[in-house]
Amino acid sequence: MTSTAEISLPDLEPNRPLTLPLQAEVTLPNGLTIIAIQRPSVPLVEVRLRVPFAQAPLAASSVLTQTLFSGTSQKSTVDIAAELQTVGGGLAAALDPDRMLISGNALTTGLDRLLELLAEVLHDATYPATEVVTERDRLADRIQVALSQPSHLARVALLKRMYGDHPYAVQTPGADEVRAVDPEHLRLLHAQRLHPNGSTLVLVGDIDPEAALAIATDRLGSWSGDGAPIELPPSPPLVAGPLVLADRPGSVQSSIRIALPAVPRTDPSHAALQLANLIFGGYFSSRWVENIREDKGYTYGPYSMIEHSVAGSALIVSAEVATEVTGPALVETLYELGRLAALPPGEAELEQARQYALGTLQLGMSTQAGLAGLASTYAGSGLRLNYLAEHAIRLEAATREDVHRAALQYLAPAKALLVVLGDAAKIREEVSAIVAVTP
Repeated sequence: MTSTAEISLPDLEPNRPLTLPLQAEVTLPNGLTIIAIQRPSVPLVEVRLRVPFAQAPLAASSVLTQTLFSGTSQKSTVDIAAELQTVGGGLAAALDPDRMLISGNALTTGLDRLLELLAEVLHDATYPATEVVTERDRLADRIQVALSQPSHLARVALLKRMYGDHPYAVQTPGADEVRAVDPEHLRLLHAQRLHPNGSTLVLVGDIDPEAALAIATDRLGSWSGDGAPIELPPSPPLVAGPLVLADRPGSVQSSIRIALPAVPRTDPSHAALQLANLIFGGYFSSRWVENIREDKGYTYGPYSMIEHSVAGSALIVSAEVATEVTGPALVETLYELGRLAALPPGEAELEQARQYALGTLQLGMSTQAGLAGLASTYAGSGLRLNYLAEHAIRLEAATREDVHRAALQYLAPAKALLVVLGDAAKIREEVSAIVAVTP
């Protein structure tokens, strides 16, 4: 028989202060900064090489990330993969509007060999024609598939509305542009942009930081390149205006996207804004999720998050809803934004959001991969891991008034930039009754 007696839960333990791991850092004469961090959980080492790549040709850069490890003058792509396997490792590249990120890991005993292979690729990648053709066609096919996905199309429309002519406005190349890339384009781009000046190498694992610095210096100290990092102009301020209705005839759902102003991690109000976002829609127990998911069932996975880029920050609100509830979902979203901007949050919900934020900081540092990702991300903004401890103190100190002030300044519906992707013939009238819509 199941007991209906009330079960009392124990109180949460007090927050533990963040303990920063042992680390060492050096900047080499070629401009490469190396950060080595000890995290002795398992005998592995995580590697993150962040290379500034702002305003590089988008199509060629995208193909380059897929073919960087496709061969050197001495090794084929199979040879490189086999060599990496001998040290229990792997390497891959990814791209965003600010940087190229080379990520990988290996057994601790294989760090020297992993970095030796990485150095060989950085010095001598050849981009064989057969590999380039295969990977560029595969990438073009993925882009074609993405163009049929509502989430991708909504993101494209939102970026264009947010950034206008800024380089952040277009983050996916056209399929035809990708298919036009050839090996010579990649070799030229590699020579021009894949250089150590301004780059950061992060090593995290069961390592002695000073010894790891010595290994990395030996392997990458001769990496050269004459190019200088290219700085992006600041992203334009978000300008609220009529809702952009992106037509997708026949769609059975609508994709709601809202952009709101935000501040960089170094801003004094960032901690309060992070808490305001959590209370609004940044985690499962937030007001917005409770409203449109749990209470009304309009959507399954709404979320809001602060996106930080080198040239600026923004708070992004996203939800996929059935076509017939587009209007009601938009009303409730704007209502929850307005409610938080109008009134301070309750003490209990603020404390719950605070505990979540502090716990997330601890979790982010609990694995080697998570710690490597954080260190690399922060390095891109000129920050180091001590930022985490400082940010935790600011989260602890933020009051209801601080959070309300941040919500009023950044989350008020009047500051919102709105985009809805859906069947315009079915939703224009009801959406137009809520907010002004572009013709």
